[in-house]
Amino acid sequence: MPLKGGKSHQTVKSNIKTLVHEYEHDGTIGNSRPDSKKKAVKQAVAISLKKAGKSRTQSKSTKH
Repeated sequence: MPLKGGKSHQTVKSNIKTLVHEYEHDGTIGNSRPDSKKKAVKQAVAISLKKAGKSRTQSKSTKH
């Protein structure tokens, strides 16, 4: 399933959920096969933020 475009928190959250679900179903995220679910979640966060054009530090600093 393609990831949604957009910069909102809800869109990023939805993309992370989609990627983690794919990992649980197929055991892959994109072309990679993370060893554990924890690594898969970290990779899903990175992919979702990259798609939104944000960095991890930007998303942490905007949380209040």
